[in-house]
Amino acid sequence: MLERRTARGRTYSTGNSQVDAEIDELIAEYGDVANADLLKQMITTCFRLVRDEADRGEMKLVNSALKEFAYSFSVFRKWRDHRKVSIFGSARTEPTDATYAQTRDFAEAMAKANWMVITGAGPGIMAAGHEGAGAEKSFGASIRLPLESEPNIFIQGNTKLINFKYFFTRKVAFIKESDAFALFPGGFGTLDEAFELLTLMQTGKSDIHPIVLLDQPGGTYWRSWLNFLEEEVLSRGLISDDDFHLIKHCSRINEAVEELTGFYRNYRSQRWSDGMLILRLSRLPPPPALAELVKEFADIIGPRGISPVEASAKEIADADELDCERLALDFNQSRVGCLRQIIDRLNTY
Repeated sequence: MLERRTARGRTYSTGNSQVDAEIDELIAEYGDVANADLLKQMITTCFRLVRDEADRGEMKLVNSALKEFAYSFSVFRKWRDHRKVSIFGSARTEPTDATYAQTRDFAEAMAKANWMVITGAGPGIMAAGHEGAGAEKSFGASIRLPLESEPNIFIQGNTKLINFKYFFTRKVAFIKESDAFALFPGGFGTLDEAFELLTLMQTGKSDIHPIVLLDQPGGTYWRSWLNFLEEEVLSRGLISDDDFHLIKHCSRINEAVEELTGFYRNYRSQRWSDGMLILRLSRLPPPPALAELVKEFADIIGPRGISPVEASAKEIADADELDCERLALDFNQSRVGCLRQIIDRLNTY
């Protein structure tokens, strides 16, 4: 019988032992299934919805979300090893607007750097991103709205166009699949995306990723937003100075491209293991450099310091970035902005 215990050790069951056994048999009959334990739990969850008398609306929500995630994963899977940048901004930006041209040129520059672009499939900034990157290097994440609109002409018919019913599933796809984020001026949706990105990184629910805020030269949109954060949010102690290290405000395309691509000059990814933060790198810095890091960031590095380590058992089981070098940090999670500074230092080696 498949193991049905959750990470906390509790048995996860439909509440009906016969149904549990039949689910086990169904999975066994399907053949050799990777992650069979998780498949068991997903099927069990569906039966628990029935057991707990979920209404039709709730069942439809779960059904649509699961199907959207499954299709999104399958579309992105072929390009899993390609770096991708998500572009956010207003659907109302006209093609004659200077910000449209700036977005198009930014996306073209990222494509020339061998990155792919993910953006919505609508008009404005989204169309500019697809126009600049070209169809071959574009993903479109469309959202179905009450006032239906066709995907922009640059992504229509593309096999990398995904239609989402829910904003939350669309957001998960953006964040899961992206290595970097570029935000141009926009409305409620753009600001929502900006705050969600920062919330997830600040709270440790997402890995650190580079974020650029692009204004026109002399533009005030993002500068005014940052002023609000400094004057109304930071001043009340609701965020910290460190949090601003998560954002790069710029107006020049080459500066934005360097900020995003340079983040992966040495750094690859991160993972928590046994209370230590593991940073995966292409190259380890020399021992004197590690000593300097401990000294420079003494206020956020704990007594176990920073040291090279081998891949953990969980990383090996997950085949997670096994070609990387690794550093283990005894890191204070509340100072995530400083982690960005540490990564920047590691990228110099």
